[in-house]
Order: sequence, then structure tokens, then C-alpha cells
Amino acid sequence: MIDTRIIRERPEHFRAELEKVGYTAAELERLLAADEERRRLLREVESRRAERSKGSREINKIAGPEERARAVADRKRAGEDLGRLEKELAEAEAAFVRLALEVPNLPHPAVPPGRDERDNVLVRTVGDEPRFDFAPRPHWELGPELGILDFERGVKVSGSRFYVLVGEGARLQRALIAWMLDLHVREHGYVEIYPPAMVKRECLVGTGNLPKFADNLYRDVEGDFWFVPTAEVPVTNLYRDEILDGAKLPIRHVAYTPCFRREKMSAGRDVRGIKRGHQFDKVEMVKFVHPDHSDDELERLLDDAQDVCRRLALRHRVVEMCAGDLSFTAARKFDVEIWAPGCNEWLEVSSCSNFRDFQARRANIRFRPPGGGKPELVHTLNGSGLALPRVMIGVLETFQNADGSVTIPEVLRPYMGGTARIQRA
Repeated sequence: MIDTRIIRERPEHFRAELEKVGYTAAELERLLAADEERRRLLREVESRRAERSKGSREINKIAGPEERARAVADRKRAGEDLGRLEKELAEAEAAFVRLALEVPNLPHPAVPPGRDERDNVLVRTVGDEPRFDFAPRPHWELGPELGILDFERGVKVSGSRFYVLVGEGARLQRALIAWMLDLHVREHGYVEIYPPAMVKRECLVGTGNLPKFADNLYRDVEGDFWFVPTAEVPVTNLYRDEILDGAKLPIRHVAYTPCFRREKMSAGRDVRGIKRGHQFDKVEMVKFVHPDHSDDELERLLDDAQDVCRRLALRHRVVEMCAGDLSFTAARKFDVEIWAPGCNEWLEVSSCSNFRDFQARRANIRFRPPGGGKPELVHTLNGSGLALPRVMIGVLETFQNADGSVTIPEVLRPYMGGTARIQRA
């Protein structure tokens, strides 16, 4: 959420900046008009309230009964008019908030220009392309043949885009999650959180998922609880409506959750295998930092995500999003993608974003500077560390062997009970 006051002060500047991320001039005009209307009504209501208070004091000074009765009647009509104005003000405030919540974040000055994903910038590629003396196969062939991935029973139980991990497949998934959590806690300095997988509506408003992306979320209508699309939502909202001790910043958390998305936005994309399911697992890194340090913390966040790829020996690359391909909430964003040789494509496993004060304003997360002073908004950041099942895809396809078996990366073997290879039963 952006401070509308600063938009009013420099409307042309913000019009140009917001147009970079797809927010039109017409949308901005509607926002500013709604802002002006609610401020006009607020001024009118405050004026009428002052007049009512003054009138109440004057009535007490009137001696004549008839004149006093007329004054009382006038006061009653003024009170009715004020009531109508207060109702109009409440409606105007609600209309303004609805529009304000639809305004995307401003792009960071360092974000490269561009209209869509074709203008994104390749930052670096790490690792050579895996070499095979046979034709590498995709995971949707490898998994079922190894008996570790069952598509048919997943569909039977829950429908399309669901699957079942079996035996060593389930164990590999669990090993990846546990190892990634341990890496981030023990070596990267995060504190682990195990949050609820369902949240209140206001939590999704705070992180920017609502109201814009309601159609892509799962919801329990009766209780108005929402299934989390990522651990970012509950972890960020741990500090909603709080003032943090600035001396304790940065706060770095890592969390595992199952994640739930309708995946409507993947229409028209290749959805074979386990790339795009309605339910998936993810390890998420979330930071709360001093505004002066958020750019440095983004670099560190990105390196933490890449470290997972490096230790798994997965070929990967980093891509910076151009202005036109930024998410609704991000001021700056880098994607980490791994190479899947069987699918013959790059798969995103982490989006590392600096939201600056966008989420903090929506969720009212502030900090008090050391030594006192007025509370300020924190900057929030997050990134996957990493997202499954795409890491699973990378492992299966990168370390497959000619006989159909899969070699387990060394860092995972202690979490697999020493198993070095998954092979046909």
C-alpha cells in the first residue's frame, strides 16, 4: 500500500512510475478522486460537528421557551443532516480503501525497464549443463517407473493436478524440507517458525494477496479462513499491528508449510508432471529489516536461496524481473531457476523480493529506532528457500542414471538414512 499523501504531492511522478508496473493513469485518477471526495466529506463532517457542539452550548443560554423550542428543533435537523453526512463519509472511506488496496508497489529505482518477461535480465548462470550418455528422461516417466510417484491415485483421491509420493519419493521430499530448514537455521541465521496453514482475511490483505488475487486462493467460506498460498502470509503477519524493537532488527524467519493455489494463472502453460499442482510444499524465508539495509538484505536473501542450489549441485540461473514483470507487491525481484534436463526447461524455485514498506503499511508493522523516536515502517523481504516439488524435479532429472535409477545428492543422504540411490524395486 502506498501513502496517498505523497501521491497527491507529486501526481505526475507517481503516474509515470506506476504505469511502469501496469497501473494506468485512469486508475490513478479514480484513486485521487476518491481521496478528494472522502477528504471533502471529512472536512464537512468535522465542521458540522463543531457547529453542533457550539449550538448545544448556545441552547443553554436561551431563556424564552418558544425560541428555545425552535433552537432544539434546528439542532435535531442538524443532527439528522450530520448523520447522513457521516454515512456518506463511511461509504467514501470504504470506496477509497478498496481502490488504494489495488495500487501495486512502486518499482525500485534499480529495476530494469521492460514490459513483460521477455525483457527480464539474465544476471548469471551457475554450473554446466549436465551431460548424459543417454537421452535424459522427464520426471513424469522416471517417478512412476521407480514406484515413487503415483499420478493415477492422486487424481483418484483429489482430482487433476494432485499426485501421491510413495516410499523413497516421500522420504526424499521430507529429506529436502528438513535439510533446507537446517541449512537456513544453522548456517544462514534464520529462526524457524512452524505457522498455521490457514489464516484470517486481514493477513492476506496485509501481504497483498487480497483483494487482488482472491480467485487464485482456497477458502473456508463458513469461517472465512484462507489456506495459505505461501508461508510468507502467516510469518509476515506474526508482527501485524506491532511496534518492533529497532535494536532487534533484522528479524529473519524460515518456515515450512504446505501451500495451496488454484493455479488459474497457469492457464495455457505446460502443466505435465508435478510442476504446477494445487497443493505443494515450500520452505520460505521472510525478513523484517531496517529500511537502510533492505537492499543489502535482498542480496543476502538471494545468496541464501542460491546456496541451496549450489549444495545440491543443481545448475541454476538468476533472472532479474523488469518493471513490467514485477509482482503486485515487489519493488524489486530476482528469480532463481534450476535446469531440468528431462523437461528441457528452466524451472523457478525461488522468487526473492524486496517489498520495502509496501506490506508493512498494509499490515501496520513498525519499529522504534534504538534510543527512542517516532515509530517507522519496517521493510519486508521474502524468498523461497526453496520451493518443492520443483527441487524434487531437479534432483530426479539431474541425477538420473542410464538404468533408470537416481543418485541422491550427498548432502541429503544423512536425511535419507544413508540411501545413496533410488532404484526400481
